[in-house]
Amino acid sequence: MLARLMVAVRGSGLGVRASADGLLRVAGAGCPGLRQQRQASTAEGAQKKTTLFDFHRSQGGKMVEFAGWSMPVQYKDSHIVSHMHTREHCSIFDVSHMLQTKVHGKDRVKFIESLVVADIAELKDNQGTLTLFTNEKGGIMDDLIVTKTDQAYLYVVSNAGCADKDSAHMKAKLAEFKAAGFDVDLEFLDAALIALQGPAMAQVLQAGVKEDLSKLTFMTSTLTTVFGIPNCRVTRCGYTGEDGVEISVPQSRVVELTEKLLTNSEVKLAGLGARDSLRLEAGLCLYGNDIDETTTPVEATLVWTIGKRRRQTKDFPGADIIIPQIKAKTARKRVGLVSTGPPVRQHTPILGPDGKVIGEVTSGCPSPCLKMNVAMGYVDASFAKNGTAIQVEVRKKAVPATVSKMPFVPTKYYSG
Repeated sequence: MLARLMVAVRGSGLGVRASADGLLRVAGAGCPGLRQQRQASTAEGAQKKTTLFDFHRSQGGKMVEFAGWSMPVQYKDSHIVSHMHTREHCSIFDVSHMLQTKVHGKDRVKFIESLVVADIAELKDNQGTLTLFTNEKGGIMDDLIVTKTDQAYLYVVSNAGCADKDSAHMKAKLAEFKAAGFDVDLEFLDAALIALQGPAMAQVLQAGVKEDLSKLTFMTSTLTTVFGIPNCRVTRCGYTGEDGVEISVPQSRVVELTEKLLTNSEVKLAGLGARDSLRLEAGLCLYGNDIDETTTPVEATLVWTIGKRRRQTKDFPGADIIIPQIKAKTARKRVGLVSTGPPVRQHTPILGPDGKVIGEVTSGCPSPCLKMNVAMGYVDASFAKNGTAIQVEVRKKAVPATVSKMPFVPTKYYSG
């Protein structure tokens, strides 16, 4: 979900971002780097289903297990076609499996800041930011988006694969706050969530809302009626690197909204396969692959998510470990990689010029846009400079690769 604000990094991102304690390699998805938390023995009948499940099946969706949910990996179009359609037109992604939460009460900002690294107090009404849940060891528990609405609540979207962990984490902190006499409450939503992503998004959506979308900039949000459906929260963000929105909509009307959007010829459905390669081209992290509880924000090059005030007050979990790392640097660093030849996948060893292991790939796939392999991973900090010639070990052979800046494909977030 690390899609979102000032992004050189959604993952999961929203996006499709969850902890990996098992690996899902999706046949035919075009980007086998898509891996997610799952239980190998889970039968389809035991998997959770979004309200759009039957609709996905009726549209030819190929369903796979993802973070305990049955989700479409692709539809009738190939993964590559779907990927390019999103880059050139726009696509709908079902992200209803993600955890949506409202934080109520006059102490809601103080509460959420006790858990995350961002400066939530400085946000304007209806502005959001990407932030991180961190633990006392400085590790990243999840990435999430927090929006400071003008409706007297915070709107929080976090990862499906971390939903149980995140909800338990927030509930535990809530009990502490209530015991101390603070005014705060949590509301876990059962609304559906769809993402409309791509350069045609504004033209498609403008036909269904009264608000002028040219005034809804990246990481801002509004509560509105969408194609006649009231009480929809529209947030300009996403996990593809393209201009886009995520729309929280009542479950009873999400099929209706999806069908209305699809009446526009610019719009097609897209699945997890395209979502993974799109986010990787955009340099966005997938939780469980590229960041986890053993990774600090500094190692992950996510220092920008830590608010300036929060760096001074040092009052977020793990601050005593994270803040010193900003100046002292770290032994390893997340970097982008490009190569040609055989695809580079998760767990591929990264080698120095002398053949010694200097790191490991955390995500990788062939880039449909660039016609080369793109990947990210962690390397010894001395090899982290862009342009550094390194190697990756693919099928026991050393293949030349180069450290590259991210995003690999320029992002197109709308700033007005």
